[in-house]
Amino acid sequence: MFDAVMRHSDTSRTGRTVGRALAFKYLGRALALGIFMWLGLAGNPAVAAVNDRHVGYYYPEPAQIEEYDARARRMSQATRRTRIGFIVGIVDQNLKRPFAPPVSVFVKGDRAEKMIIVANSPGRLDTIYRVRAYLATLTSVARAMPIFGELQVEDVFTFLDLLKMLGFTQLTVSDGNTFAHQILIK
Repeated sequence: MFDAVMRHSDTSRTGRTVGRALAFKYLGRALALGIFMWLGLAGNPAVAAVNDRHVGYYYPEPAQIEEYDARARRMSQATRRTRIGFIVGIVDQNLKRPFAPPVSVFVKGDRAEKMIIVANSPGRLDTIYRVRAYLATLTSVARAMPIFGELQVEDVFTFLDLLKMLGFTQLTVSDGNTFAHQILIK
């Protein structure tokens, strides 16, 4: 990161480079993050909720944050573009149906690592049980995908494992009103 910032340096009137100032800024952030992780706060779901800038904009504060230890590994070819393409494919399929999509699905995060699903009408995805049932349905759809068959994991992996394979680290599901459930994918 330091080299990338230095390549984009620009000399100011004082003779100092903007790149060097940016490098120290990022270095300071990296140091703070290291201390943060060393203290064990980065893996704490409660801390993750506090730092979630999407709360109050796309969904309410999650009623529960859980961690899912994926059985799958992230695919080496999974990129930001891959995750965005995956979401575009889901949205495209939803829009081709002869009825209004029951949910909005989109991706957020600098690396497009956060998937968000928000119900488009009242009474949907408004309890943890409805969210879990919806995720079970998505698991059934994922298990029918060729990649699960090729890997011979169609009876083991879930929708959340598919998200892990694509490089997603967080899934938030909300009723779009008062309820949200968040899953941190490890």
